[in-house]
Amino acid sequence: MGLAYPRGMERISIPALGKRVQSEADAYEFMEEMRWAGQPVCPHCGSVREHYFLTPKAEAGRATRRGKVSERRVWKCAACRRQFSVLTGTVMHSSKIPVKTWLFVIVEICSSKNGVSAREIQRKYELTPKTAWHMLHRLREAMKRGDAFQPMTGTIVADEAYIGGQSRRKYGHLRADIEHIVPAKAVVFTLINAESGEARSKVVPNVKGDTLWSAIRAQVDMPNSRLMTDESMSYRGVGREFGLGHDSVTHNLGEYVRGDVSTNRAENYFGQLKRSIDGTFHKVSHEHLDRYLAEFDFRYSTRKLTDTQRVYRLMGQVAGRRLAYRPLTNP
Repeated sequence: MGLAYPRGMERISIPALGKRVQSEADAYEFMEEMRWAGQPVCPHCGSVREHYFLTPKAEAGRATRRGKVSERRVWKCAACRRQFSVLTGTVMHSSKIPVKTWLFVIVEICSSKNGVSAREIQRKYELTPKTAWHMLHRLREAMKRGDAFQPMTGTIVADEAYIGGQSRRKYGHLRADIEHIVPAKAVVFTLINAESGEARSKVVPNVKGDTLWSAIRAQVDMPNSRLMTDESMSYRGVGREFGLGHDSVTHNLGEYVRGDVSTNRAENYFGQLKRSIDGTFHKVSHEHLDRYLAEFDFRYSTRKLTDTQRVYRLMGQVAGRRLAYRPLTNP
């Protein structure tokens, strides 16, 4: 189902959203317009029909079994006869957080170049620290690439960076004794398509040739692509498998650009990632670093879109993804 701009909301911003969404019922209607464009889709059977049964109007209120008035909008599928709402089957499924809050946080995470911390969301929207942290990780889960993504083709820039911890050289022979206190730096490997601007990053155990070869092979159509890297020996073997060649620049000799060959796109990505981790999050655990990378990949890959278009892109990816709190805290 294609996304469509809700009436009067061709540009989504915090002030515009505040005027448009005055109540929880308004929030449900707004999200329905964004996700369904006036044609509800059953998340249980996938049916798209006109014969859905809406609960009594939110203005009149709907009493729950405990007598509490709810503004939640519930639909009933005419095909499978099961009930659902616009949140069913998404990363927001079973959430007790108001939909209005979800909408504001979605706009914030999509429009903040440096990201937004859980503590900031906690203060702004009067949530508990755990709720704000879980909420942001659920949105990062939605930002991840799906299994349907095609391999990258064209000119691919590859590079790696080290995130967090202290240098292994700093403590010398004491390194083994303090490993449990100061963890080793995490290795982040990034591929950027020079033509489309798409970024794909992941945490890898090391920068050995076999490790990088496996990471590249899983993401790139090598026979139809060209590789750009630095002078690292780890790329020599995999570079021979690229049908359009392998070019590199020698950073150790002060060479950063030679003709159209450069790794500056990856360096720019890492610069933004490191500034955001230092300035916004301050510390990111190795266990959850992949989710933060998904967030920065999403924003980098959509950097030429407007904030409104980025919000709609994210709303198109919220379905079919769940992230419960307990598995998240016990990886």
